[in-house]
Amino acid sequence: MKKNITKKMTFVGLMTAVISVLSQIAIPLPSGVPITLQTFAVALTGYMLSYKYGSAAVVTYILLGAVGVPVFSGLKGGAGVLFGVTGGFIFGFLPMAFLCGLSSKMKQIPALLMGLAGLFVCHALGTVQFYFISGEPFIAAFLKVSAPYLIKDIISVIAAYYVFRLMSKRKVFRID
Repeated sequence: MKKNITKKMTFVGLMTAVISVLSQIAIPLPSGVPITLQTFAVALTGYMLSYKYGSAAVVTYILLGAVGVPVFSGLKGGAGVLFGVTGGFIFGFLPMAFLCGLSSKMKQIPALLMGLAGLFVCHALGTVQFYFISGEPFIAAFLKVSAPYLIKDIISVIAAYYVFRLMSKRKVFRID
């Protein structure tokens, strides 16, 4: 029993680190929302660790960033990032990981649909927070910080699911 808890905690820490590292692979854009591999990392975390431990990894990532550890894109940290123009996306990682994790034992199509639902919740939260902070009209905010990223993020969620399936088949990474 104790070994299983230690293993789960280790995987939570490992996937928190994966999210943190893939957040640094970023292409800055004029909107202030960079292109990153965070979406892939968060979806993979949910699929790999299930809803409970995937969510724990994302909460750990958010808390590390909130206290100032530079885990957010561009080696940023602090509560100011969470409550700035990109913070809604970071908060949106939590329902995204949860829904990916909830679907990790489902068949392919429902699992992908749940992952995409999580992605759309993430984008909705990100757009709404950007809208409120920037003062731009909602449609303009959506076109600036969500629409340009949707295709890349949809591909990221799908790729994360297939990486998860491949790793599961090969029993490379098992939390249960």
